[in-house]
Amino acid sequence: MTIVQLAASPFLGGPERQMLGLAASLPGSCSTVFLSFAEGGRSQPFLDAARAQGHGAYALSANAPHYWRAATEIAGHLHRVGADVLCCNGYKPDIIGLLAARRAGVPVVSISHGWTAATWKVRLNESMDRLLLPLMDAVVCVSEAQAIRVRKCGVPSERVAVIRNAVDHTAFVDPDGCRRIAIESWFTKRPKWIVGAAGRLSREKGFTVLAEAAAQVIRMLPNTGFVLFGDGPERDSIQRAIKRHGLEETFILAGFRPDLAAFLPNLDVLVLPSFTEGLPVVVLEAMAARVPVIATAAGGTPEVVVEGISGHLVSPGDSTAMAHSLLEFLPDESRRHDMGQAGRSRVEEHFTFAAQSELYLRLFEHLTGSRGRWESSRALVSSSN
Repeated sequence: MTIVQLAASPFLGGPERQMLGLAASLPGSCSTVFLSFAEGGRSQPFLDAARAQGHGAYALSANAPHYWRAATEIAGHLHRVGADVLCCNGYKPDIIGLLAARRAGVPVVSISHGWTAATWKVRLNESMDRLLLPLMDAVVCVSEAQAIRVRKCGVPSERVAVIRNAVDHTAFVDPDGCRRIAIESWFTKRPKWIVGAAGRLSREKGFTVLAEAAAQVIRMLPNTGFVLFGDGPERDSIQRAIKRHGLEETFILAGFRPDLAAFLPNLDVLVLPSFTEGLPVVVLEAMAARVPVIATAAGGTPEVVVEGISGHLVSPGDSTAMAHSLLEFLPDESRRHDMGQAGRSRVEEHFTFAAQSELYLRLFEHLTGSRGRWESSRALVSSSN
């Protein structure tokens, strides 16, 4: 079986790591080919990582708004590699991939990670995506919260499968303690506790709320340091919030780090302040690294973080509740340790690529066996609670 993954990859982030992890976990009878819109050359790290794993990976020359030309190019790749299934990751891959799959005569699956409504252009494309989802042969949702939104778009329940994101927990077995020293060196004064966050610096991620919470924490625990990994359009806005709250020496913008996984185990707490989420990979990675999580109860996050066991959930936008949780967790090393261990166990039980790949394989086999005619079997839908 040949699976083609279509993406519009601006960097090697969470969705890209999901595609690579799935490809590595599928049985040897399956091969995966990666296609990505070039995105001005920014897709290259993702395609290079795919090639390093031994997969075919190609940058597309055509792009939106030349939809028909791009669909023709993709359909050519599908014919050339003998594709059995096309998986589309994101609204642009959905829109153009649907056209290409219909031309090539192969089943098409949308992998629905969530919608951000980040800009008017994104909102327009996401609206088009919602209109097209009912035409897909299947829609895989990364959380039950996202599945509820997808069903509201008119996608029949029998075409919706919940297959949650996964993480390679083995990557965190032997953490590099030198990274802790590296993080501490970014501050003018060595902090006792380090609170981390990571993600694209865009409005829906809520990082200005984190700056507000940080200011409250610093007033009570001045030897706390905050570090935010990532880059994006809201960097200047976040920098202004840091300056406004007087956090220049205690809140570090570390930029995008392809080796983020090496830094995570050296955090005392990970914070996710998002207003909207599908199912956040960085939370899974933090839990795999035995780091407790304070997160907003947005999207599929409550399906991962068990309140009071592996972390704490607060309402989106509530900087005071976030600060209160940090003030409670940081001085309590024993509690942080227990929560970190509980998070690790939860990942090992419910969020492995081995389990994820079995569900995807079942779906792919069904689609290739019936060419898009679905059974009304709930076995295709996972609910790993």
